[in-house]
Amino acid sequence: MELAPIVLLVYNRTWHTRQTIKALQKNELADRSDLFIYSDGPKDEQTGKAIQKIRKYIHTIDGFKTVTIREREKNMGLAGSIIDGVTDVVNKYGRVIVVEDDLITSPLFLSYLNQALGFYEDYPAVFSISAYNHPAELMPFPADYEFDVYCNLRNSSWGWATWSSRWQKADWQVSDFDNFIASKSKKMAFSLGGEDMVEMLSSQMKGEIDSWAIRWSYAHFKHNAVSICPVFSYVHNIGHDGSGEHCNKSNKYNIDLMKAAKCPQFMNTIFVDERIMASFRKIYRKKRLPARVLNFIVKILRRRAWLS
Repeated sequence: MELAPIVLLVYNRTWHTRQTIKALQKNELADRSDLFIYSDGPKDEQTGKAIQKIRKYIHTIDGFKTVTIREREKNMGLAGSIIDGVTDVVNKYGRVIVVEDDLITSPLFLSYLNQALGFYEDYPAVFSISAYNHPAELMPFPADYEFDVYCNLRNSSWGWATWSSRWQKADWQVSDFDNFIASKSKKMAFSLGGEDMVEMLSSQMKGEIDSWAIRWSYAHFKHNAVSICPVFSYVHNIGHDGSGEHCNKSNKYNIDLMKAAKCPQFMNTIFVDERIMASFRKIYRKKRLPARVLNFIVKILRRRAWLS
């Protein structure tokens, strides 16, 4: 199996980064995987001291096939750092696994993502592989669902992977935004991945947020693509402790990594199960959707064709 290199993005949280590395080192494929660490530059003098501390630590990391460290002189922000770092590595190696500095991964994390990258490489409608899924308490699955993964209209930023052929299709400037925002049907279709999607993309274009993930989700939407997600998560996010730049304090996303499938059963046919997406959307729901909107959602999902 051709192993994808790992891109790890770090900023100023040494303790969180240590936990992330310790978990990655316990993965069965860690010692065969190349690790690229991108350390973003400081915003100010205070973060500069924290960054000096984390850079001292990352130079001690071992347990991987190779460790390459790239230290930014200036602050690029999370979005800029991820887009630039992922582009560098995926263009060279053809595929990539991406991890941020607040993720505890299952020992099966690398195995799952590498298997899925190999399995779905020739499925053009699959744009990414996600390693995270919401806990069952938030997102129950149908009792008769037979696979260990499902197709999601929205990608996850908490541990994921992709190929250069898909990553290159992302338009980070979202050059067709004016056409999109003027279309009621397109906005409704994009909202199939969550009611917050249109608002987030609009905030991105207004400069109110700096998110690579919403633009990556829009690339999935624009190309009629999906993300393959696990039924049981291979990732637990420890960034919801109030320490992060982009995550509020919360424990509702706590994950039991022992449930992750060791030998995941992948789906050969790319299809979106509306029962699962309905369960997923409830997590992002602000209000009850009118019947006409629900009917529109079902109509779109039945009409859209995912070519495998």
